[in-house]
Amino acid sequence: MTRQCELLGLNRATYYYQPAPINPATVEMTKKIDEIYTEFPYYGSPRITAALRRQGILINHKAIERLMRLMGIAGICPKKNISKSNDLHTKYPYLLEELLIVRINQVWGTDITYVRANGIWFYLVAIIDWYSRYVIAWKLSETMTSEFCRDALNTALQIAIPEIHNSDQGSQFTSKEYTQILSEKKIQISMDGRGRCFDNIFTERLWRTVKYEEVYLKEYRSFNEAKESLDAYFNSYNTKRLHSALDYQTPAEVYFGKNLIVPEIKISRLEKNELLKV
Repeated sequence: MTRQCELLGLNRATYYYQPAPINPATVEMTKKIDEIYTEFPYYGSPRITAALRRQGILINHKAIERLMRLMGIAGICPKKNISKSNDLHTKYPYLLEELLIVRINQVWGTDITYVRANGIWFYLVAIIDWYSRYVIAWKLSETMTSEFCRDALNTALQIAIPEIHNSDQGSQFTSKEYTQILSEKKIQISMDGRGRCFDNIFTERLWRTVKYEEVYLKEYRSFNEAKESLDAYFNSYNTKRLHSALDYQTPAEVYFGKNLIVPEIKISRLEKNELLKV
């Protein structure tokens, strides 16, 4: 065994390591944090702690901070030195303010959220057409890397080329490899302002729908089970689920041209907060 570990470049302690069993109480607490954060993404640990106490759950806010770090989430709000330039990636402006969206493939939006499965967190990325709400591509990953985001983008670009691609300023979307794909296709790059969770409003609204209609109703036992179930859900979301904003048509009907008249979309910042409540 020692020789085999040497050949593989594997530390023997790593080989013999057995992960500690997950505390059921910790799993249950992360579920509750996830549900609160999905509804109120601007809540930090103090307000999530207060919300849990209203439910009769007494817990220290430092424990909530630790679990939120474990989940990879944080309250969306302006940070210190927000105007300080970040030299690690190129700055792109937000191009969608007061933009009238009147056709498919005019604007695509993308974002990452987290999905729980048996006490483990996976990461889900999706690319959605803003006009039709059609989910063009999605990928589930066991790690928070930029590779699975690029895979989703390349899959989407096999279907169509958008005029504008909008995302937040996460490292997965600001990486040179990701933006280079967009530049080579001559796609305009739009990025949300820091601390503005509503700049990517339709993707944020998608996450809330996915969580309440799929993730919270299931208890995934593994990565593959989560992937298969999400695949079935997105297929239903695109082809069967009627959207009131689309005059009760499906996203696929609108995206692939079988649509009736769809209202033009023009979203101001004052209206964005209300959309998440619909």
